[in-house]
Amino acid sequence: MTATAAGDRTARIERLAYDYAAQPTEPVTSCNLCGSRHLVEVARRDRYGYPAVLCACARCGLGFLAPRMTAEAYAEFYRDVYRPLVSAYHGRRIDAETVQVEQRGYAAELTAFLGRTLPAAPRSVFDVGGSTGVVAGSVRERFGAEASVLDPAPDELAVAAAAGMETFEGFMEDFEPGERRWDLVLLCQTIDHLLDVRGTLAAIRRLLADDGRAFVDVLDVEHVMLREGAIEGAVKIDHPYYLTRATARACFAACGLEVVAERMGDDGHWGFMLAPGEPASPPDAALRASADAFLTAVWHLRAGRG
Repeated sequence: MTATAAGDRTARIERLAYDYAAQPTEPVTSCNLCGSRHLVEVARRDRYGYPAVLCACARCGLGFLAPRMTAEAYAEFYRDVYRPLVSAYHGRRIDAETVQVEQRGYAAELTAFLGRTLPAAPRSVFDVGGSTGVVAGSVRERFGAEASVLDPAPDELAVAAAAGMETFEGFMEDFEPGERRWDLVLLCQTIDHLLDVRGTLAAIRRLLADDGRAFVDVLDVEHVMLREGAIEGAVKIDHPYYLTRATARACFAACGLEVVAERMGDDGHWGFMLAPGEPASPPDAALRASADAFLTAVWHLRAGRG
């Protein structure tokens, strides 16, 4: 990116007048995956230029913002700021209308993968963070499943509701399904936005029918860091968490979700098909080695810039 283009991007973001530093925050003092309190600060700003602090767990490598905005602040952020901020960053309009165009290609690839890996056609699908329902609608069309969508953005849910889908406004951390279960639960390009990764994955495990499946994809922070040439290029205030393939698989195992198929996306997303299983302890030695490799890569990139 040229200096002029970078300056234009900065000016667009500044015009939003979003004061991130003034938002209410909460401390994060331990790792959501392994519980360790040995944290390494690896960045102090995000790609938008906001003063966001990224820490990585020295024991397992999970990354997370610390401190981070409160749930209430994030709710306001997603309602009023998120889409305008992403639009300003990319220099084009991104909203409940345009996102549908972008999601159709993703939905086509996903339903093809589901068709190859699901043991049977799902009768019901629940899409966590499902936005306007494009993905859930594609699953409904492909498999004849009843579609439900959960998302914190009311204007995007309105589009899904207009398409005849059941909708729930809010976050997965607060969702109470009662006794309901689904054949397929989707968490598409959303896990990074969660406030409690393990808690949400455990909830997804409870949402699954006995022979159900879940699909979760994860944006690999190391991939993005290497692509951008700096860890700061991977940090975003809308992403409280930062995972790799290793930490994602460990989170799944800890929550009783067994990986039965995977796919590697060109954009850095790992996609996982998951089946109900029994919770298992994270592989400590392997995760520590992965964490060391990640921190070393961060350091090498920073040294190279110096």
